[in-house]
Amino acid sequence: MTGRVFRLHSTLELPLEDVETYFDEDPDLPEEIDDIDITRRNNTLIIKALSDDESISKYTPTAQLKASVTETRVWEEEPPRAGGPQWMDDEEEEIPSELVEFACFKGDRETVLQNSALQYPMFRVLRKIATLSEKGTLTAITEEDGELEATRIVEGEPRPASIEVVESPQGAGEGDGGVNWRDNEFISD
Repeated sequence: MTGRVFRLHSTLELPLEDVETYFDEDPDLPEEIDDIDITRRNNTLIIKALSDDESISKYTPTAQLKASVTETRVWEEEPPRAGGPQWMDDEEEEIPSELVEFACFKGDRETVLQNSALQYPMFRVLRKIATLSEKGTLTAITEEDGELEATRIVEGEPRPASIEVVESPQGAGEGDGGVNWRDNEFISD
């Protein structure tokens, strides 16, 4: 099986605990990926593909998913809005909340899905993670076995997607839109 990732854009956010649980439960990985190595460096999560393929040199960097880790306060119910009625301030109870770490896979292909060796199989892992996410979108144009495929996952749900080829807004290269510096009356010799 062959495959390539041409375009990718992600705004996925999901609890870090959900990502860790997914990989702890030994998910079905694409056959090209032998195992996954998860590393956290400060506020960055790196999920790297490991291969036992002899044709891939041990010095060749394999594909990795990169996510920023942020802390967000999550309330059990809607927090009060600033500027709301003040008459309840005397007896107001604190709304229960907790700090939750989120893995944020945000950016384009070079930001989220790095390195080319095993890139398409690692994209398939990201696509599975996208179905676990309740916030954000994943859009991509990929090729598998010679066929282009559009992917769009919104808040964990796969949605219809298509690829459209459009004419460039700059035209077909006639050169009519540029400035002719040689015959410009405002420039003197």
